[in-house]
Amino acid sequence: MLRNLFSVSVKPLIGLALLTPIIVNHSPAVAQEQSLKVVYPRTNHKTSSDKIFFIGTAPRTGQVFINGQSITRSQAGHFAPSFPLKLGENKFTVRHGNQKIEIVVTRVATEPKIPQGLAFAVNSLTPAVDIDRMPDDRICFSAIAPPDAKVSVRLGYRNIRLYPQPQQAKLPSNLAALTGTNQPSHKQMTGKYAGCTVIEKSGNFGRPIYKLDLQGKKFTQRAPGKVSILSPASLQVVEVTADAGVARTGPSTNYSRLTPLPKGTRAAITGSEGEWLRLDYGAWIKGKETQILNGAIPPATVIRSVGSRKFSDATQITFPLQVPVPISVHQSDQTFSLTLHNTTAQTDIIRLDDNPFISRLDWQQITPSQVRYTFNLKSEQQWGHTLSYEGTSLVLKLRHAPRISRRRRKPLSGIKILLDPGHGGKESGAVGPTGYPEKDVNLSVSKLLRDALVKRGATVVMTREDDRDVSLRERQKIIAREEPALALSVHYNALPDYGDAENTRGVGIFWYHPQAHSSAIFLHNYLVKKLNRPSYGVFWNNLALTRPAEAPSLLLELGFMSNPSEFEWVVNPKSQQKLANTLADGIAEWFKTVR
Repeated sequence: MLRNLFSVSVKPLIGLALLTPIIVNHSPAVAQEQSLKVVYPRTNHKTSSDKIFFIGTAPRTGQVFINGQSITRSQAGHFAPSFPLKLGENKFTVRHGNQKIEIVVTRVATEPKIPQGLAFAVNSLTPAVDIDRMPDDRICFSAIAPPDAKVSVRLGYRNIRLYPQPQQAKLPSNLAALTGTNQPSHKQMTGKYAGCTVIEKSGNFGRPIYKLDLQGKKFTQRAPGKVSILSPASLQVVEVTADAGVARTGPSTNYSRLTPLPKGTRAAITGSEGEWLRLDYGAWIKGKETQILNGAIPPATVIRSVGSRKFSDATQITFPLQVPVPISVHQSDQTFSLTLHNTTAQTDIIRLDDNPFISRLDWQQITPSQVRYTFNLKSEQQWGHTLSYEGTSLVLKLRHAPRISRRRRKPLSGIKILLDPGHGGKESGAVGPTGYPEKDVNLSVSKLLRDALVKRGATVVMTREDDRDVSLRERQKIIAREEPALALSVHYNALPDYGDAENTRGVGIFWYHPQAHSSAIFLHNYLVKKLNRPSYGVFWNNLALTRPAEAPSLLLELGFMSNPSEFEWVVNPKSQQKLANTLADGIAEWFKTVR
């Protein structure tokens, strides 16, 4: 699911809305025939979307009106129509007979408001937080001000003129890919001024002073953040203290993840932005996931021999280093590449005996500070890996393929499969038109799937078997501990506010590591064909339950809670059993295809 939905229910009252959620019967078999119900949005909902959908149900007889407009409903009486939103408050009245629900939805602006008169727009001056940069790094400044103004910024001894900026496309959010609306918009934005400079000298330059000249009237304001230029001769060094430090392409969670940094990794700080640190190989990491090593010099290492050990289920490769350095991983068809940063090769000897999984190991000094080791594999399917530092040695474990049974009645004998019923406890997940929560159907279908897999010979591990809270990190740890041949997180779907809940339906599967791609495509196509279900699609997506690298890990979205008609299929016990049996068959068939 993509978000939580809330329930608001009323009894027949005229002119009175019940604004506080009430307890609803979560059994899908209970017919909601006595009252009009809107489970999303709840009143006082805020959104930046230009439209909103209403998910709910009402007695099948009669009509439901929203702001006087009759809406389409499913055979069971469920509905999910969309309505446009204007900026500010939008009032909606939902009626069925003498029942009424009043809901207020506020659309908030996403663009800064251009000031009227002698002022800068609120929170428009940069840097917004303290920043550190290296000498010769480009430092850019920006502000929102009235058109036809003259804007400059003073930093230390220099003045930087800021110029009005031409039109720039506004990118959609990542979620727009889920609704097929991921196209940039070309709205004209006036009032943005920007300019850049380069500073060669180290030092603390304080908070930049912005100057605004509008028709001869002048105004100054300091930026919130300070600017400092680091000394290359005295860079601080940090060590990663998190089990897997989250490295990103930029200084916020909006930026993409890179290969996680194992605990103990060391790197020099070459920049900062608020709580984020830029490491010497280019990635950013939150400062709270590291500790400063006072007096340490920027880490660099040579590497000589590389050794390996073969176990029954995996091959372990050890890279002896002088210090733990940052790493990057790249997977592709029949190759696994590991890049060591801040590393210079002195490698003359590598031992790798005949191996059931690896055909050859190659290495290359790709830049003066990067060494890449490429494992050429005997199979297109990879089964998981782990990376950790033991002292200063980097240890990589590449898992071998599981032994796949050829028994017809028990085709999954010897195969361990992990099932993760999404949400649970306080996390209800998406909510259907009747108020039935996703967490319950996730668990029901997971149990049916578990039984179907066991009948086919599989060993099945569940992250939860009842309605309890299990954190995302706990679920990831279970996958890491169990090392299954396949990990499936079972979910049902919902949409962002601007989605078309009334018409969007189907099976979707999400993957992240290339080792999970084959199973994602196969299972998606299998379910769509065998169940005659609509296809929502196959998505590469950086999700907590697709990120585990220890096994091929998928997140399944088996249908839409928010679609009025598909919801009836989602909660139907016979449909759930058929889905579980079909999915189990698909898993068994996929294991037959991999090589």
